[in-house]
Parts: sequence; C-alpha cells; structure tokens
Amino acid sequence: MSCLRPAPARRFRPTLLALMAAAVLGACATDDDSGSSPAPAPTYAALELNIAHINDHHSQLEAFSGTELTLDGVATQVELGGFARLTTLFKAQQQAGTKNLLKLHAGDALTGSLYYTFFKGEADAKMMNTICFDAVGYGNHEFDDGDGVLRTFVDQLLGGGCDTTVVSANVVPAAGSPLAPAGTPVHKPYLIKTYDGVKVGIIGIDIAGKTTNSSRPLATTQFLDETATAQKSIDELKAQGVRHIVLLTHQGYEADRRMAAALSDVDVIIGADSHTLLGDFSRFGLSSSGPYPTVEKNRSGETVCIGQAWEYSKAFGLMNVRFDTRGAVASCGGQASLVIGDSFKRKNEAGTFVTVDEATRTALNARLAADAGIKVTAPDPVAAGVLAGYTAQVDAQKARAIGTASQALCLVRVPGETTNRSGGVAGCESANTLARGSDAAQVVAEAFLRASKRADMALQNAGGVRTAIAAGTITMNTAFTVLPFTNVLVELEVTGAQIVAALEDGVANHLDSAQSNGSHPYAAGLRWALDLSQPKGRRFSQVEVKNRSTGLWSAIDPARSYVLVTNDFVASGKDGYATFAPIHAAGQFVNTYLLYTQTFADHVTALGTVARPAAADYAHQKVTTKAGVVLP
Repeated sequence: MSCLRPAPARRFRPTLLALMAAAVLGACATDDDSGSSPAPAPTYAALELNIAHINDHHSQLEAFSGTELTLDGVATQVELGGFARLTTLFKAQQQAGTKNLLKLHAGDALTGSLYYTFFKGEADAKMMNTICFDAVGYGNHEFDDGDGVLRTFVDQLLGGGCDTTVVSANVVPAAGSPLAPAGTPVHKPYLIKTYDGVKVGIIGIDIAGKTTNSSRPLATTQFLDETATAQKSIDELKAQGVRHIVLLTHQGYEADRRMAAALSDVDVIIGADSHTLLGDFSRFGLSSSGPYPTVEKNRSGETVCIGQAWEYSKAFGLMNVRFDTRGAVASCGGQASLVIGDSFKRKNEAGTFVTVDEATRTALNARLAADAGIKVTAPDPVAAGVLAGYTAQVDAQKARAIGTASQALCLVRVPGETTNRSGGVAGCESANTLARGSDAAQVVAEAFLRASKRADMALQNAGGVRTAIAAGTITMNTAFTVLPFTNVLVELEVTGAQIVAALEDGVANHLDSAQSNGSHPYAAGLRWALDLSQPKGRRFSQVEVKNRSTGLWSAIDPARSYVLVTNDFVASGKDGYATFAPIHAAGQFVNTYLLYTQTFADHVTALGTVARPAAADYAHQKVTTKAGVVLP
C-alpha cells in the first residue's frame, strides 16, 4: 500500500471519502521520506447558491411616497419600497429559474405601523406568504407583545400554504408556554436544505440582551449567548454531514462582523437589526455602512460573506455565493437594490415638486434599468390585492374610539407664549398663560414612559405634538392628528449632566438661535424650574427625577447614568438637541421601533379615560418668563 501525505484541507467534514482517507492515513507512518506526491484533499462538489433576502420590514407594508433621491444628479421624488414590490422581485427570481435560490427574512417583521397595531402580525404573515420564504428568523420586536401574540403570528405564517420554517437556535421557550405548548418549540434551531445534492444549513440567531431588556418575552423564555449557540449549532450540523453554513442573524451589522471572526466553519451571514444599507448608493444621495457583500474571515481564516438589506421594505438583497471543490467559499457577490415605483417628481421653476413629463419619465426608466443599485418595480397584483383588504380595514379602524378625555388637554409650546394654540377648545382659554404649559405634550411624554420598560424618564419636544385634545371621545384619528409623523421611540443612555445640558439645548434653540420653539422640552418622570430670563446654562434648576418604583422625587445626579426615552428625531440630535447627537452616534441607545403614535394610542386605551396629570407630575413646576414674570 502506498501511503500519501494529505494536502491541507479547508475543513474536515464527515463524508465517506474523508473517512476512508483517514483510515488509510492511520495505517501510515507520519514521517514519509519516500518522495511520493502528496495525496489530494477530500473532494467536494462545487456549489452555486443564490440568497434573496430582506429584513426589518417592521409592518411597513405600504410604499413611502415623496421620498427624495438623487437621480441623474437631480433631486427627484419617488415612491420608495412597498412590500408588494418585494413580492414581485422574489417571484421574478423564481420565474427566471435562478439557480439554487434560498429566500430568507432575518426578523423584525413586526411592530411599526397601523397594520401591526390593528392586526398584530396577521397582515404581515399574509404578505410574507405571497413570497413563501424558506426560512424566517426572530427579531427582538417579534416579542413586543409577548410570546402569545408571537405564537399567533407564527401559526399564521406557517399555515399559509408555504414551506416556511421559523429558525432560532438561541431562543428556548419553556415547555407548556405559547411557543412550546407541547414541549417542542414551534420554531427549529436550523433548517437543512439540499441543492445539487449538497446540504446547506440555515441557523437562526436572535439578539439576546436587547430582546430580554427592551421587548416583552415571557420570563421563562431563555435567550442563549449568540456566538456560543451559533458554534454549537454549526458543530451539530457538521456531525450530520452538512457542508455549508448560513447564519440568519438578528443582532446588527457590526455584531455579525465580530461573530464571523469568532466562529469556525461559517460561510455566510444574512443579518438584520441595525437596518444597515450595504453597497454604494452615493449616486442616489444615500450613504451606506460598508460594501455588499461585506467579506470577513472566520476563525479558520476562511471567507465569510455578510449581507443585510436596509429596512421597511425599501430594499431587496440578492447574494451569489460560489463554493469550490474544497467546500470553501470561492467568491461572493451580488447587490442590495433600492426598490421604487415608476413615477417621478422634480422641482419646477417655483421650487415645487411636480410630476415629470412622459419623455423624462421614459428616459429615466431606461437609464435606471441598467443600474443594479435600483429596481423600478411594479407591485405584485396578488400581494397588492391582499394588502388592499387590510388597508380598507385600517382606514375604517382610524375612526374607532380608543378612550375618553375627561377634560381638555391643551396645546402650548412655551409656557407664557402670546399665542393661544388651543383657540376654540373649551377649557383651554388661558392655557398659554400658565406655568404648566402643554397638557397634550405632557400626556404624550407619559405615554412614552409607559411604553418603555427601561426608561427612567421620557422627553417630548413641544412641536412634535400638533393639536389640542378636546374633552370627549378620543379616536385613532385623534391620535394620528395629535402625532402625525412616523417617529419611533428611542432609549438613550445618558448621565444626569447630559440630561440637563439637553434641556438647555432645547430652550436655547428657540431663545438664542432663533429657531423653532417646537424644540421646547416636556417630560414625564422629570421636572424642573425654568427661568427664561437667564443665559444658557443657568435656565434650569431644581431638576428632579421620579423613581418609577416608589413614586418619590429626588434631585438628579449629574454623574449617574439614566435611560431616557424620546422620539428618534430628538434622540439623533435634531431640533437643537446637540447634546444627544454624539451619544446617538456612538450607539449608546436602543431603537424600540415602537411607533410613537401607537404608544399614545396604547396609553389612552390602557387608561380608558385620560385626564391632565397631577400638578406635581408636570415637567414645568416653576416658570419665569424672559421678562422676569413668574407664571401662575
């Protein structure tokens, strides 16, 4: 028998050929001076895999009209996204016979629009089943309304006539709980698919700490360490002869990059959570966080391909991965593409966006057809029909009563302002002259605080609240009139000193910088004395924080770390809140993706009857005007 020295192999997986080679080598001496040629490494069949994927659509099923992009160097408004357009793109890959197509959703399908508020995942499941994903992962927001609501969503997804598997290796529900009623979880740790006779494993990984701390899973549901669980699952799949590993993660782009380096035998990571746009979109006026795909090396020095497809049904990811006969990734490529409609608006001579003429539209469509970074796409008619049924119900639901205001909640921006913004609302005749200021903004801030599990206090800018609320019935239409924007709640990690500095920012924005007084701050769980006659840095005093457990007030500690919940506009440093900008940029925050309007509606629904807060709970405890007058 001739004994040959094996060439270095990428990884040793238990195939029959490999085991035979091992048996032969076991009978040979380790020192071979015969001069024989080295034996070849185990041979694997080459494989091409095409992965179509989305993530973080957050119940955003409709397109975003009036979105401004740069097209041919000109500011152009387009209709961006829309889930029915994604359905068209997924179906197009199937109809084109794309080789070895794997369809993935990396989680956070839920929470963020009225489609979730009213239907708790039913509309999302129906729309997702117009695509028929191979695998869907959990995101942290799947647990926002607890395991029971999530179970209903999973049942709707799996009962939709598709061969879909929900995968999550590190989510372990207790036996008898909604996600494991008979002891076996409704999800699987991984899915094994076979392409061209080659097994591919898809492992689901959800972000552990964020889900536990910022969502609402059952206390009995365990969230295991992401990296350790991923490696354990990889090893299990290797023992089953699975040759190629795709991780379907929900933990953020940078975490994916770190995980790639920490694991052995991982090939591809399709990620989510950070809402990351990958690829070069500078020609469209958009910045990105890295290349698509991002290529890293795993613990063994092998190539790992990482992809993510932005957010809110706005982009479609398609990754091409080729494996060589050693089982290694030979190459990966592809594109995350923006998804738009075929109508365009540009500014006329008066500076107003108007629909372009037909010749311009035709020319734009022709040029964009040659650009892989953007796809002009018509909505899939089946998906559009499904959505239309829910849209009609949403419109009807807006008229639904959600509670009652026992007294008028008046609208004020700055206490003592000359304009009565609540004119015509009974009970608000002198609201602008009182120290407490805006009842409406105060109640909105209290809604934010109720919605956050972690926050010590909540902050709302006055201008984000648009109307007063008259005494009487409150409907969903009322909620969307009061809070008409698409802001979501963000939890910032800040010190007491930074909180006070941010309050000073909000007032200085309109007093010193001549900007909108919509920046004026209101808060829940936080109160102060405000002297508008003083310079910046000396306007706020007697700043106190309310303990959520005891209800007791105490002086804010400049050195202590607090969690403050606010809308994403303010959290990112907008409206003059400059102190928050570097905190947000440094990633010291958690985006809840809770629609701020929804949190207000939930607050009203929970209370049934809404009233003005107790006097001690108003943010403005004492106000001195710019003229030195103390308000009553």
